[in-house]
Amino acid sequence: MIRPILLTLLLFIAACYRVPDRIDPRVSYQLQDQHFQQLTGAFPPLSKEERGLDWGKEAVIARAFAEELDLYRAVSTFKRALILIEDSPSRKLELQYDILLCFFLAKRYDEVIEAFEKSDLAHVDKSFYAYHDLLLILYESYRETDHQEKQAKVLELMEKSFPVTNEELKVSRAIREGNLVAINEIACGFQHPSYLDNLMDCYSEHKKSVATAQCLNAFLPGAGYLYIGQRKSAMTAFLLNGLFIAAATQFFLHKHVAAGIITAGFEAGWYFGGIYGAGEEAKYYNERLYERAASGVLNEHKLFPVLMLDHAF
Repeated sequence: MIRPILLTLLLFIAACYRVPDRIDPRVSYQLQDQHFQQLTGAFPPLSKEERGLDWGKEAVIARAFAEELDLYRAVSTFKRALILIEDSPSRKLELQYDILLCFFLAKRYDEVIEAFEKSDLAHVDKSFYAYHDLLLILYESYRETDHQEKQAKVLELMEKSFPVTNEELKVSRAIREGNLVAINEIACGFQHPSYLDNLMDCYSEHKKSVATAQCLNAFLPGAGYLYIGQRKSAMTAFLLNGLFIAAATQFFLHKHVAAGIITAGFEAGWYFGGIYGAGEEAKYYNERLYERAASGVLNEHKLFPVLMLDHAF
C-alpha cells in the first residue's frame, strides 16, 4: 500500500516541477566576406563627373570600406557624402540606403530603424533598385527589436511585391523560432521529402524527453542527468542526496529531531532542485541539438534574411 502511495507522490512532485517541453533556440549567422563579394551593387556606378565631386569622392571611399566590411568607417564616410550632396535626390536615397545596409550588416538594428525613419526611404516603391533588399533589412530589424506591427506591415509589402521571398521568410521564421508545429505544416506542403523533413527527423531522433529526465531524477537522484549524458552531474546529485538522506536518517534514529528536520530541509532543496534542474538540462540539450541542425539548414539554403539580399555595395 505504501509503495503505490509513494510512487504517486513522486510522480506528483515531478509534475509540479515540470519544465515546459519546448525550445527557445538562438540561431545566428557569421557574416562571410566571400558571400558579399559574389553580389553586385544595387545602383548604377557613379559617373566620371560624379566621382570628381566632393560627395562622389566620399562615396567612393565609403564603398571601398563597405566592401571590406569595415562598417564603422563606411558609415562615417557615407554620412560625409550625404552632407556634401546637394542636387541629386536619387543619389541621396542611395547613400541613405547604404548607411542602412551598413548598420544592418553590423547587427545594429535599432540604428537601422532610426536611420530609416530620418531618411526619405519611407516613400520609395518597387521602382527603387534596392526595394527588395530594403524590405528584408526592415523586416529583420523590426523582428530583432520586437516591433511586431511594423514587421507585419513589411511582410504585407513583401507578399505583394516579392511573394517567393515572403514564403522563404515564413520558413526562416519557423526554423529560427523553433516552431516545430509550423515547420511540420510547411513541410506537408512540399510534394517530396525536403530539408525540413530531414531537420525534423534529425531532431526527433536525438532529442531528450524533459518529462523522462525529471521522472528519472524523481525516482533516483542523478538518473535524470545520466539520461542526458551528464555523468559528473549525475554522480554529484546522487552523492549529495545520498549523504543528506543518510545524515537525516541518523539524526532521527538518534532522536536529534531538530538536526534531522534541518538536514531533511536541505535535502528537500537538493531533491526538488535536482528534478527541476534535470528538466532544464534536457531542454538545454534539445536547444543545442536543434541549433546545430537548424544552423546548417539556414546557411545551406540561405534562409537568413542577410543571405537573401540580392545586392551588396
